[in-house]
Amino acid sequence: MPVPLLLRDLGVDPEGLLAEFGLAPAHFDDPDNTLSFGTRSALLGRCAETTRCPHFGLLVGLRGSTSVFGAVGFLMQSAPDVRTALEVGTHHFRLHNAGVSLDCRESQGYCVFSYTILDQGESGDGQTLDMAIAGMFKVMRNLCGYHWAPVEVHLAHSRPRDVAPFRKFFEAPLVFDAEEPALVFRATWLDQPLATADPLLHLFMQQHVRDVETRLGDDLPSRLRRLLPSLIARRRATPSDAARRLGLGVRTLNRRLADAGVSFTALLEESRHSLARQLLQNTDMRVGQIATRLGYANSSAFTRAFRRWCGVAPADCRKSGGRHSLR
Repeated sequence: MPVPLLLRDLGVDPEGLLAEFGLAPAHFDDPDNTLSFGTRSALLGRCAETTRCPHFGLLVGLRGSTSVFGAVGFLMQSAPDVRTALEVGTHHFRLHNAGVSLDCRESQGYCVFSYTILDQGESGDGQTLDMAIAGMFKVMRNLCGYHWAPVEVHLAHSRPRDVAPFRKFFEAPLVFDAEEPALVFRATWLDQPLATADPLLHLFMQQHVRDVETRLGDDLPSRLRRLLPSLIARRRATPSDAARRLGLGVRTLNRRLADAGVSFTALLEESRHSLARQLLQNTDMRVGQIATRLGYANSSAFTRAFRRWCGVAPADCRKSGGRHSLR
């Protein structure tokens, strides 16, 4: 939504640039309007090129707010505390963007708030990933206040030439070539009450969100696709762990997946393939690191799987810019 105004602030006529993509500035006034991943990535890249601002995506994310998430944003803002806000935000985020999965997990006194692209065949790019992590940063500031600060900021792309804008905006240690875009912060923040808490509005928005989800429908394979990146990151991508998170027994999970014409193994491989392409295209992580990230026993097992998916080795896919697709 901030793109047209940001273009003006950087001395570029938004109408002319947006017209290249069949868009008008008015399209960005409504948070319920959508753009495909491909269009969004190309648009942000063109904006960065035209404005000569290599951190354009970062600026877009930092100009956002929780309210741009529409109904999900209002549900988060009206929650009683940060923990509830992040739980409902990650659980219902598909209403805002069905091609993305958000996850929030606690470990050893810290919380990891992360972002994963789900769309098969889309790897995003640096601008898209920067916009996402900056938007997540802004959401945390909206919820907690400007005294909130992350312990680390993980960026799932290679280190840019100029890291000064990232240091200035985040004021926290930066980790490039990370496994996933994520904000790491102390878990004590989760129990902070929200100044915007509104019990009546929260109940109303809960019902509204449930009504919208009922109209849209939500089949089991789609729910599992959104869950798998989180399970892979936790090194718990097994049928039993998935079934438990979905509130099902393992037999019920497998039976319902079979009824839908898919299997747990097939969806897991699909998710691993998508994550592998993102890491190969956007980061300088070694193949062995990616193999470990995806839960493979070693580099050889990962390479064999990748050849099944794409017909080429991971290194060849990286050289081609990730243009190989699942066979």
